[in-house]
Amino acid sequence: MNQNYEKLKQYVDKAAALGAALSLFGWDNETLAPKNSMEKTSKLVGILSSEYFNTIINDEVEQLLKELKVDNTLEEVEKAVVRCFAEDIDSLKTIPPQDFVAYSELTSKASSIWANARVENNFKLFEPVLAEIIEYNKKFAGTQAKDGQKIYDVKLDEYEKSFHITDLDEFFNQLKDTIVPLLKKIKEKEGFIKSDFLFKHYDIEKQKKFNHWITEYMGFDYSRGVLGESEHPFTTNLHREDVRMTTYYFENNLESAIFSSIHECGHALYEQGIDDKYAMTPVGQGASCATHESQSRFFENIIGRSRSFWVPIYDKLVELFPENLSDVTLDDFVKAINRVHADEIRTEADELTYCLHIMVRYEIEKKIFEENYPIDKLPQLWNQLYEEYLGVIPANDSIGILQDVHWSGGMFGYFPSYALGNAFSAQIYNQMKKDINVNKLLEEGNIKEIVQYLNTHVHQYGRSKTAKQILFDVTGEEFNPKYYIEYLTEKYSTLYEL
Repeated sequence: MNQNYEKLKQYVDKAAALGAALSLFGWDNETLAPKNSMEKTSKLVGILSSEYFNTIINDEVEQLLKELKVDNTLEEVEKAVVRCFAEDIDSLKTIPPQDFVAYSELTSKASSIWANARVENNFKLFEPVLAEIIEYNKKFAGTQAKDGQKIYDVKLDEYEKSFHITDLDEFFNQLKDTIVPLLKKIKEKEGFIKSDFLFKHYDIEKQKKFNHWITEYMGFDYSRGVLGESEHPFTTNLHREDVRMTTYYFENNLESAIFSSIHECGHALYEQGIDDKYAMTPVGQGASCATHESQSRFFENIIGRSRSFWVPIYDKLVELFPENLSDVTLDDFVKAINRVHADEIRTEADELTYCLHIMVRYEIEKKIFEENYPIDKLPQLWNQLYEEYLGVIPANDSIGILQDVHWSGGMFGYFPSYALGNAFSAQIYNQMKKDINVNKLLEEGNIKEIVQYLNTHVHQYGRSKTAKQILFDVTGEEFNPKYYIEYLTEKYSTLYEL
């Protein structure tokens, strides 16, 4: 092995270990940590964060990277590690170490403050810490910005490079031109689809049994992962052999946990499918956030809400809940889980209106970073945009501005990845249908061949390829939102007999 690479690998390994420890604290904080633990635990997170920062931001690492970037003797895996490690360092090296530690401590305890504010239905409880998180993000983005670069574009770059404000404005405008008139036609057919049976009493222990089964059916390897519970479903990992999902159960809502679990399983299958040669390096993760969301949204919606997916497994769900489902046909069930319902909650949104929820968050984040919009006015702005885009006004903060955990972790710029992920998934699906008979495989219960297709074309590469490279290599063309627009138009025109 190259001597310089051997030296760098020691830093890579230590960074991976510290990153895994921080991920474990994050998982614990969202799932099992005692309510009053975070004040002191955040100090531990601060110490680990300081160690992580010093591990990757130092003179020796900088010199090693400088030499390795022009070293032609490196193998392909080594080149990928050097490139990704350098990218990660570039995003941190302009941040003062003391600020990085303070910010890590702040976000470590912010999620519990957010969760309490949500329970109490009181944005004022979260407002001070949110204001502090925003100021740190503005400060950090200001140090990272290139000449003339907008602050919010810096934030967007953290999650999806090459998709900036101008690109997203154009993308969202195209979606609005399709969604808004289609939604208007569908609203005229209110009551066309019956779904009341989804909201009867469903025993949570039986739901847990089904959610464990369906994620295993999809291909999730429980010898290398777990499914837990949290207020806001998410997926994280320590490495490819320890991938952790969560979901959340409602006793009067059957579909919520099922589709949250399917969504998170899409993320988890991606993580478990990355080639082992990239494990515990900065290459051993998704190519980008939108690429990751393309996998979760693909399984949640394109696969999970399709009739073909439920053909071989619907009877199992009926067997668990015969009192509610025995007189509900497969076709009625599929129609119900695909119905359009413009309401307040993003994670419960139907496939058609989902991107309208993302547009609300995108517009607010732009105002925060580009217009210095007052923090105390955000709840009113949120409600105003919901009324404008979806025709609803959230009744309170808990189902309004406090519904998402993302901002408590400083994840400004992430939300557009969901919308881009939807479009990526439709473009990939368009090609997949040409290569394999997706519906036939699903009806036969052979979902593993579909997962294998994605392993081969997307998952295995980790960050060794960029998001744009992966999309082009799979589909043979650059990003093209027309496939997503056509998919939505065809699906909902058919469903509502328009």
